[in-house]
Amino acid sequence: MKELLITLLVTASYSVALYAENNQSIESKKPSIENNASTKKERIAKQLKKQMKREEKFAREQQFYKGKDHDLSYAEVNKDSIDSVPLIEPDYDFDMDDVYD
Repeated sequence: MKELLITLLVTASYSVALYAENNQSIESKKPSIENNASTKKERIAKQLKKQMKREEKFAREQQFYKGKDHDLSYAEVNKDSIDSVPLIEPDYDFDMDDVYD
């Protein structure tokens, strides 16, 4: 009977010690309010930098798409050369009978 009582006491004390150790490790992992505020400020600053880079990239791309700085006259079609291109009449013969034979 004494052995059973000693075993229960040892087991109970061991489980309480494990619970306390686990609880302390959880508490140490929680960020403090001051630490949380500084990391929040750092995250906001980091996001601001990212967004500013995106906006700079967007501004550069818009300048390209608007074509203000680019000479695109080489891609224009000469209207005189269009008359020399022969007109191809469409073939409206869609008879598919010979395909299935």
